[in-house]
Amino acid sequence: MKTNIVVEWLDGVFWFVLETVVLLVCLPLALVARYTPKKFDVGLGPEALINNIYHKLALQRQGYTVETFASATNFITSRYDHILPLGGNEVSFLAGMVRLFWFACSRYRVLYIYLNGGALRDSRFIWRLEPLLYRIARTRTVVMPYGGDVMVFTRGKNLQLNHAMTVDYPDYHRRKARVEGQIDLWTRYADHVVSGCDWVDYMYHWDTLMIAHFSVDTERLGALVTPKDETLPISAEHPLRLLHAPNHQAVKGTAHIRRAVRELAEEGVPVVLDLIEFSPNEVVLAAIDRADVVVDQIVIGWYALFSIESMALATPAICYLRPDLERLYVDAGLLGEGEVPLISATPHTIKETLRRLALSDRATLAALGRRSQDYVRAHHSLESVGRVFARINRSIDVFAGSGAAS
Repeated sequence: MKTNIVVEWLDGVFWFVLETVVLLVCLPLALVARYTPKKFDVGLGPEALINNIYHKLALQRQGYTVETFASATNFITSRYDHILPLGGNEVSFLAGMVRLFWFACSRYRVLYIYLNGGALRDSRFIWRLEPLLYRIARTRTVVMPYGGDVMVFTRGKNLQLNHAMTVDYPDYHRRKARVEGQIDLWTRYADHVVSGCDWVDYMYHWDTLMIAHFSVDTERLGALVTPKDETLPISAEHPLRLLHAPNHQAVKGTAHIRRAVRELAEEGVPVVLDLIEFSPNEVVLAAIDRADVVVDQIVIGWYALFSIESMALATPAICYLRPDLERLYVDAGLLGEGEVPLISATPHTIKETLRRLALSDRATLAALGRRSQDYVRAHHSLESVGRVFARINRSIDVFAGSGAAS
């Protein structure tokens, strides 16, 4: 044990020295960036999240010049404007971090990042100084959550979710101090903070509250919809086809969903489950279009991009909605009473929810699908989310078309 402590301490000293060198390089770069004309209004990155691609389109609809950039890619998509990977060994990793920092602060007037930080988010120590460096560079920051960047188990109200997280991410608890530090840092020093979804459980301040900041191209997704035969009865020959796409099974409640479908099938209820994992976005969209109903998640308590894409494709979706969160957004004036067209279910109610749907008809499901599309157009279209982002930008003196690329 003593050896491990010594090794860990020496490793910490080693990285502290290396990151001090990085800081000494980034400081003058920030000063140079301060007087460098920014080429674009907005940069979205470097977290490799597909919603950045949608957010780019939303901001462009408002007249902003926008780029996406990422330090890595994943199976979902690689359609970012710039991919700037960090290196594999210590020297190239830190050099990549410096390059990423210079790219971000010299190129964009405002960065849209997440609460785990921007270009220096993978550092061990100097991440605490990243907001200061952006201030020096005259680069504004808008921060928003995506999930794991804000989850602090001691703050959450959902014990089932806490348990699911320990199953899917057994080492996540070791990040508690870091995550709390990130929340405090960016809440205090970002130019604008956005919250929404169930993330409000973990945050204590926001400048803008949204139902969820996710946007989708409703026109493009609407064009992908294949009309279904609404007169076709749900039967053994044509069972209710469900789609579930969990990249994290415990968090999504996959075991409960599988058990419910299996038990219903044993009882003769006409229902089948298609399950896909770790698939590219285009594959997921095609699977949504084939399904009668999407089963998103029954643990977390609010919806995110998968449910939104399903609704945009006119496919009804099951997703647990916590009543207290729904009440928050209704009382905040962001939602109408009973407006969310999602079918709410929990591990306790999922079986009977599926039974009820299997005993309904496709015309009823189609009507819910059309209502779902209307909801997404109202709250998650490129236009609706873009208007919110444009208002945020104006509040921090970033106006459309002020970048050199315009």
